[in-house]
Amino acid sequence: MSGMPSRPLPRDPAVAQLVRAASAGGFTRRALLGLGAGGAAAAALAACAPPAPPAGSKALTLPKDVSATDKVVRWANWTAYLDYDENTKKYPSLENFIAKSGIQATYSEDIEDNDSYFSKIAPQLRAGQDIGRDIFTFTDWMANRVIQAQLCQPLELLRMPNASHLLKPLQDVSFDPGRAYSLTWQSGFAGIGYDKSKVGRELKSLDDLWADDLKGKVVVLSEFRDTVGLLMLQQGVDISGEWTKDQFQKAVDAVDKRISGGNIRRVKGNSYLEDLKSGNAVAGIVWSGDIFILQGETQNNNWEFVIPESGGTLWSDNMMVPITSTHRRNAQELMNYYYQPDVAAQVAAFVHYVCPVAGAQQEMEKIDPQLAQSPFIFPSEDYIAKHNIKGFRALTPQEDQDYSEIWAKVVGN
Repeated sequence: MSGMPSRPLPRDPAVAQLVRAASAGGFTRRALLGLGAGGAAAAALAACAPPAPPAGSKALTLPKDVSATDKVVRWANWTAYLDYDENTKKYPSLENFIAKSGIQATYSEDIEDNDSYFSKIAPQLRAGQDIGRDIFTFTDWMANRVIQAQLCQPLELLRMPNASHLLKPLQDVSFDPGRAYSLTWQSGFAGIGYDKSKVGRELKSLDDLWADDLKGKVVVLSEFRDTVGLLMLQQGVDISGEWTKDQFQKAVDAVDKRISGGNIRRVKGNSYLEDLKSGNAVAGIVWSGDIFILQGETQNNNWEFVIPESGGTLWSDNMMVPITSTHRRNAQELMNYYYQPDVAAQVAAFVHYVCPVAGAQQEMEKIDPQLAQSPFIFPSEDYIAKHNIKGFRALTPQEDQDYSEIWAKVVGN
């Protein structure tokens, strides 16, 4: 792939602690056997997905689809989440889609975090206004909210044969049974990222982030399910099981202490990468694939990703069609394209997140045999069962509101 920076595998084989969420969500080790690489992560994700949408929703009124005459599709996604060529300033896989389909696809890195993007577009969607996007990409818990609010369109799976390549444990998640409204884009982990050349030692635990010499040089994620989730794990809480408001508050207080004490420079969404690139921050609570993007963009292989000794978090992002889009079938064609195993492998080789497409690991062998064995892209059942990575349990709407308000008071949003 022309212009694609090299993404070396992490040198620390313990980098992870991927998920006993499988067993916590009702999947036993025995049930996971035979899922193969990536399948166990998919099972864990499915296990901690939000509850099914309530019955009795009103019938959707869909806009007229003009895909046949207006050959465009507009995609909103997160930063550093698609293969990118620094030389051409284009996305090779997307350019290939345009050439093959004749559909002019535009790609925008619109999403800083789930809440801020949803808050921006929700009033327009509820008013029936076009938001200028035909695909948006939300994490499971927010995808659940969007589906329940009937702000996305159903997918015509018969027109999307490659959707059958979705890993089996992800095909029938509780927040979207049968995948009527969403398809997984990527999955990944939250943990510790740092520049070893500037930190000068290994960081293995969250306490290591709070060392005096790192004061003001640490960034953390504004997604509380990751930042607070990691603190809860450190405090001995199983975030995929039952826990209390007091336990949540205790972890939030720990974050607040580090903000007030000057340890944490900023609490940010995807733009935290800018602090790491500029050197204003040298460590933080980060998303796994972003560190490999940093390695490539900065040509600095000292960037390291590790799961804290106490465990890490696991999440999944999903492609969906906004309720006001008039290009649903073009959007479906793009989703179908990205579920070709060879295309999925091309993307995974760049972004280094867990790939949801069956057959992509075999295609990755042709691109980079070493990456085909990466636990960050194709985690095995043994790798998962061995460690303590958890999916943050589904929250009720009231819990979601309450905990979001608690978090907002700390981070100032």
